[in-house]
Amino acid sequence: MESENDNIDIAFLDHVAIRVRDTHASAQWYENVLGLTKYQLPEWGEFPVFMLTGKSGIALFPAHLEDKKFDPNSRNIKIDHFAFNVTNENFEKAKRRYQELDLDFSIQNHHYFHSIYTKDPDGHTVELTTIVVDENEFYKS
Repeated sequence: MESENDNIDIAFLDHVAIRVRDTHASAQWYENVLGLTKYQLPEWGEFPVFMLTGKSGIALFPAHLEDKKFDPNSRNIKIDHFAFNVTNENFEKAKRRYQELDLDFSIQNHHYFHSIYTKDPDGHTVELTTIVVDENEFYKS
């Protein structure tokens, strides 16, 4: 029987690893669109290329284009999307930036959160989400 002291306390989402056609082009997109910072350390070799904001982000790995491709519209097992949490102010900035960059995007009201969705150059769905209710009420411990 587990006790509460055995629970693992997750501090934050560190990264999501994604396969991309062109690591350089994808790194530029994440830097230009979301303002992520590129970390490509010599000890790691050519990849992964980490794109971070604070301690959270994505790791870019080259795709193996000769491998069989999944149907991008499939709801089968795959990474469906990943989300970064932003303040309400930054959510509004994202809307303006996406419009300035002429990106296709959609906004959804999830009652407790509002989310804006767009696609990166490889078709990965990138979500920015912001809480619109009292955070202390929603994240009860």
